[in-house]
Amino acid sequence: MPKKNPPNDAPAKKRVLIVDDHPIFRAGLTGLVNLETELTVCGEANDAAQAMQAVEKLHPDLVLLDMSLPGKGGLELLKDIRAIAPQMPVLIISMHDETLYAERVIKAGGRGYIMKQEGPEKIVQAIRKVLGGSISVSERIAAQILDAMSGSKGGTSSSVSTLTDREFEVYRLLGQGKEPHEIARTLHLSIKTVDTHRAHIRQKLGLRNATELIHHATRWTAEQG
Repeated sequence: MPKKNPPNDAPAKKRVLIVDDHPIFRAGLTGLVNLETELTVCGEANDAAQAMQAVEKLHPDLVLLDMSLPGKGGLELLKDIRAIAPQMPVLIISMHDETLYAERVIKAGGRGYIMKQEGPEKIVQAIRKVLGGSISVSERIAAQILDAMSGSKGGTSSSVSTLTDREFEVYRLLGQGKEPHEIARTLHLSIKTVDTHRAHIRQKLGLRNATELIHHATRWTAEQG
């Protein structure tokens, strides 16, 4: 009798692309994901250019994307990925507090936001949740997003929400006491571009001059804890 091959009905592993510019942390994430029986890391990238190449070549089931990258940041890269692969789920992982970015990430098409300080179990849980078709954010952020959608949230945070993502980055750095030339270097922009963003921010927030802008940004930063 001919020998029968054993059934091979095990489901295919979900393929994860990791985008992070810190090699040690990236290696840690790779090891964490590969420990899971239903997950595997199909590729790694350390900046936006490498990430876009990997997305087009590898077609991962999920992109695990660091918020802070050299050059083009995570929010901009998220939008680029959505432009070429609108159905590809992207989970943001970041050192920044979720109150700063999570709502913007979801509005930009991201499927979740988790902080790097969370334990390995929560990171894996977030990956599984996003792969399962759900959005993964904390209860606090979910409530914040609902508040914003219902228009029930007022005050400084509400006005800041009118800023574009790039304007918000400039505003946040101003609140941290950064000078325009430092902001330009951090965001890889020209001084002239930073000045233009500052002017737009003042206009949107109804502020008369640079001094009021600094006070507003500093106060907002303090409110975020």
